[in-house]
Amino acid sequence: MSALVMMEAFQRLSLALAIGILVGIERGWQEREAAPGKRVAGIRTYGLSSFLGGLCGFLQPMTGAILPIVIFAFFCITILVFSILQASRDEDYSATAAIAAIMVFVLGFSAVVADMTVTAAGAVAITVLLAAREPLHGFLRRLTWLELRAALILLTMTVVVLPILPNAPIDRWQTINPFELWMMTILVGAVSFAGYVLIRLTGARAGILMTGASGGIVSSTALTLSFARQSSQTPGLSHLLSAGAMLAGAVSLARTLLICSVVGPTVLKELAPLVAPAAVVFAIAGGLIGSLRRSDDTPDFSPKNPLEIMVALRFALVLAVVIILTRATLIVFGTQSLLALAFITGLGDLDAITLSVAKLSSGQLSADAAAYAIAVAAFANLLAKAVLAASIGSFAFAVRLAIATTVAALAGMAGFLLA
Repeated sequence: MSALVMMEAFQRLSLALAIGILVGIERGWQEREAAPGKRVAGIRTYGLSSFLGGLCGFLQPMTGAILPIVIFAFFCITILVFSILQASRDEDYSATAAIAAIMVFVLGFSAVVADMTVTAAGAVAITVLLAAREPLHGFLRRLTWLELRAALILLTMTVVVLPILPNAPIDRWQTINPFELWMMTILVGAVSFAGYVLIRLTGARAGILMTGASGGIVSSTALTLSFARQSSQTPGLSHLLSAGAMLAGAVSLARTLLICSVVGPTVLKELAPLVAPAAVVFAIAGGLIGSLRRSDDTPDFSPKNPLEIMVALRFALVLAVVIILTRATLIVFGTQSLLALAFITGLGDLDAITLSVAKLSSGQLSADAAAYAIAVAAFANLLAKAVLAASIGSFAFAVRLAIATTVAALAGMAGFLLA
């Protein structure tokens, strides 16, 4: 055996041992209250288990597959017997420790016979999952049927429906691609659902600023409307509520840039100088105003589940209509008319026009024209929220938000002129 091969063998066996020690540390910490000798496996046992798996992988080329299989079967039987004995003594029927021990054996084997990077990543992922027991259990205790159903809907949309959709235009104008349309619906739904989960995890009274920032992922318009109503009921909180609305606006604009980076990367370079300054202004203004005073009285913001099936279907329908109108407008009236359509559409929904225009930038529309249209839609959306704030919210709330919106719009114009 050459020195190079010997060195690689030592590295792989060392990785196998390190995997067991890593998992063993996590398991030992979880069961640190147990008396010595009362656990099926600890740091040493997990380390030896993974090293045994590594030795099986090392010996396989010389002994064949029979010996590693026999050793693995004997190992599994031993672990299961001791787990059963512990379960009958402690009346604890959790199979996590036994499965973790079998996993480290397999990972130790993989460290020798497979890719070391993938194996190490798998070991870290498993350790993180084991360590996240309390947060995961707490999340399950707070999980409602509506949220579980939303997650199942997202999985169904992605795994079941998406693969069977035709990935080609189905209309005579070569505009509607069902696969791409559904993919964009999933994209927006997933981002919105992530924000919804964040709000649920932080609790109903986690704070106006946190709610504002996370609510901007779900719907900045809905959050601004909710905060505006709250400001009229509790004027003393107007400064914090306006700060939360500003943070929601910043997150909403950042979300627009994120969508463009996925759907139309060429648009992002042109759009960032127009939208990013406005997002920065909102973020700074919200942070400064929110830090002026503190209050323990925070409003509740409970957004609707963003992945109800009718919500997803309605968004897909709206997106399809906007895509058709955008394409028809370009064909009949030319590029200049797109700005008017973007302004009108942006008053109600920024995501739909962003997705449709970014999609067209792949060949039917120049990147700068698409960026200008999205920027106009974003400005219209900001204007609509400012008008809502003025009509529903308190005077202090409306004034603060109007000033921040004006400065943000000017920052966007400055970015346009300097770009």
